[in-house]
Amino acid sequence: MPPQMTENRLPLVAAAEMGLGHLRAARSLADHLGTRVHRADRPPLATPREETVWARVRHLYELTSRLSQTPVVGPALRPVLNALTYIDHLHPYRDQSRPVRSVRTLDRMVERGLCRNLVERLRHSGVPLLTTFYTPAIAAARAGLEDVFLVVTDVDIHRVWAPVNPARTRIRYLVPSQRALQRLRAYGVPRANILHTGFPLPPELLGSSGDRILERNLAARLVRLDPAGVFRSQWSRHLAPDLADLPAEAAGPPQLLFAVGGAGAQTSIARRFLPGAAEAVRSGRLRLVLAAGTRAEPAERFRRWVREAGLGEHLDDSVRVLFEPDFDAYYDAFNRVLERTDILWTKPSELVFYAALGIPLILSWPVGVQERYNRRWVVERGAGLKQGDPRFAHLWISEWLREGLLAAAAWSGYLRLPREGTFRIAEAVRGAIHENITNRTVPS
Repeated sequence: MPPQMTENRLPLVAAAEMGLGHLRAARSLADHLGTRVHRADRPPLATPREETVWARVRHLYELTSRLSQTPVVGPALRPVLNALTYIDHLHPYRDQSRPVRSVRTLDRMVERGLCRNLVERLRHSGVPLLTTFYTPAIAAARAGLEDVFLVVTDVDIHRVWAPVNPARTRIRYLVPSQRALQRLRAYGVPRANILHTGFPLPPELLGSSGDRILERNLAARLVRLDPAGVFRSQWSRHLAPDLADLPAEAAGPPQLLFAVGGAGAQTSIARRFLPGAAEAVRSGRLRLVLAAGTRAEPAERFRRWVREAGLGEHLDDSVRVLFEPDFDAYYDAFNRVLERTDILWTKPSELVFYAALGIPLILSWPVGVQERYNRRWVVERGAGLKQGDPRFAHLWISEWLREGLLAAAAWSGYLRLPREGTFRIAEAVRGAIHENITNRTVPS
């Protein structure tokens, strides 16, 4: 029999390395809750056999993602990747609850023992599960456990996020968008099991009402993104309530952060834009950070391409390569860079939600169908722009700066996108714990 739950019992925050998005979300929540992230795909939660299964799936996902972006085999592999990640049209609204093959496959894997160690640990400790990947949640709910919370990390999601019988699921979904909420309803998940919270952003970048870190960073960013003052002249009276103290002059040039995903897909974009950007860097008009994630190979390529572009003497100064083999170290370093970042160039992964921090996005092409929906969502809200030809990035970025377009995108993201997800998710979990304690202590 599990121990009696108390209000100060923290949830077990679990994630799996299926792209960096699941780990980012889990780390933000763990930091805010004062706990740590447990890896469902590694010991001690995963047995050696389970770890092998996770590793095979991850390898297949990363390999497919990387190769689908190459010029040689990419055209043949992209349809395969799109088929694997396919999400049916939402409209017209209709019942989409019928389980597809991947849902039944996952159910069989769970029945055969996937995540069994994790389930037993939860059963023994009696703590809630808060996870950013669907497999642990589906396994825990299938085992009959209460207090299972699943954080959705994309704007729209595949049917595999809901179990075989979604109408009877115990999982409580915490979603970043209304689109995800509507999709889960179409999959048959009860409305009472879905809460629209927003995506969990790093608490250190949000700050508090007292320190106004977010607003200070945004104020300085808007000035750097609007060198001609076009945006500020048009929107000055609208900025005043939130940003009363805009700096008179920019403190340094704009900083562009180019970030690749966990699989290292689209690394080659940097090779195409670096030669054109070289003069802007040398003249002090642009700073560059190339984020390689936790893989050494993209970092080595970035450094080689920086030198080939004639910027070797600027390495580790106005051009930086961000790489850490350990995810937690990379997460911390990435967030420190984001504080001073003015433009984030990335594929439309979970980083689309970071536009809520007032950072304008340049979006490369999607890798998988869920990223199509991510890109459409952030572009429709005015917080992201589709990339042009990378060879001429220095030209179209200069035009967007001159016209105040990137400043406008930063302001739209700050105004229109939800950024309270970290706090709302924590509040929902704590509320459920309190409710269960009350229910379990009421005499029958």
